[in-house]
Amino acid sequence: MQRGGELYSGKAKSVYKTDNADQLILLFRDDTSAFDGEKIDQLDRKGMVNNKFNAFIMQLLEKNGIATHFESLISDNESLVKRLEMLPIECVVRNIAAGSICKRLGIEEGIDLKQPTFEFFLKNDPLHDPMINEYHIRSFGWASTEQCQQMTELTFKVNEILSNTFAQAGMTLVDFKLEFGMYQDKLLLGDEFTPDGCRIWDTATREKLDKDRFRRNLGDVVEAYEQVAERLGIELD
Repeated sequence: MQRGGELYSGKAKSVYKTDNADQLILLFRDDTSAFDGEKIDQLDRKGMVNNKFNAFIMQLLEKNGIATHFESLISDNESLVKRLEMLPIECVVRNIAAGSICKRLGIEEGIDLKQPTFEFFLKNDPLHDPMINEYHIRSFGWASTEQCQQMTELTFKVNEILSNTFAQAGMTLVDFKLEFGMYQDKLLLGDEFTPDGCRIWDTATREKLDKDRFRRNLGDVVEAYEQVAERLGIELD
């Protein structure tokens, strides 16, 4: 597969064209950022760990009936994916109160929610990804009613699959975000699933094993990611 010109460069990934118009290459970089780019650093091995972590999760979801854009690993830091027309929406599921919901609602971090909570956010860095609802989405044409319903159902299904997977490895999936896009008139899971975009705690100790270690200056960020990968049986080397 021939890597072509850069199509897009985000906070931690770059996207490249290929010689196939229906496929792209995702390059997972060692860059790390938080607070909408206000805090930035480079962490050795992070790109490799996230690339292989994402491949494992995407393939696991495919086996459980979730259609994704993932095609194959092509190097330590690169994956081949289908080219999607992305919807400008983030879908968030929370199993435990953490992050922005605590600030918005004035609640204590760590409260177990009586049932998983679902939220939509507009993917817009300059606006700090504001929370939106289905009325906003339909009114501004960001997605259809059917797409909203599909994204909600698929996100809850992903939560069920991955919560069980992490639980079996002694970890709790606190929350996560997903992004979706269209491919040949079908809604597929896109972007990535890595510790950059979710919260993972050790079930017994509630030690943070995700990007909150970077946000809160806890150290050993990549080491925590590697620990999660090892517990899940992901081969990194």
